[in-house]
Amino acid sequence: MTSVAATTASAATTSTSTTSSSSSSTSLSSSDFLSLLVSELQNQDPLNATSTTDFINQLTSYANFTEQQNTNASMSSLASSFSSLVTLNSVNYIGHTVEAKTDTATLSGGSATFGYTLSSAASDVAISIKDSSGNTVWSGTGSGTAGSNSFTWDGKNSSGTQLSDGGQYSISVTATDAAGNSVYQYSTVSGTVTGIDTSTSTPSLLVNGVAVSASNVIGVTS
Repeated sequence: MTSVAATTASAATTSTSTTSSSSSSTSLSSSDFLSLLVSELQNQDPLNATSTTDFINQLTSYANFTEQQNTNASMSSLASSFSSLVTLNSVNYIGHTVEAKTDTATLSGGSATFGYTLSSAASDVAISIKDSSGNTVWSGTGSGTAGSNSFTWDGKNSSGTQLSDGGQYSISVTATDAAGNSVYQYSTVSGTVTGIDTSTSTPSLLVNGVAVSASNVIGVTS
């Protein structure tokens, strides 16, 4: 009896010899699967034919294979539709001022304003500002009030030199209470949404030139 495995091996050998100059593929279409089953029936030993049970199992495997292909196609279509829906919803933010969880802001007008939230009052708050390369350009202290706090950086580095507008800078906050426990929760920026960035699989809002996920928006004003 010629089995599906044997037929597959034969087909694979033929495919390898005729497509050596092309890239290999591990995909198997439904027509390929049916061809293998037909080949098995045509080439089986009449004196030792495939048992009914084996043949039914192979047909079941084919049915499962086809169903999986359909499921994959449906998931791909669903993912595409979801991405389009996210983009459509994100457009509604354009022109609005939002507050979003992120630690990055663009230096504009010689300054950049950040927000940060503390779970409880802090006795020690250290703040550092880093450039897009991760280099610390300024460090100092901030307010330790429980809840929301605001910090405006004047755009000058530790040497007092005014840095040029347009650069993106991130804030790093370390806040601890009297017992030395961290009370820092997250940082935020506020700004007007000027567009949508669709260069990645999940569209992002452009807030003052910084890409921010819509899921990180915690407040919207007109």
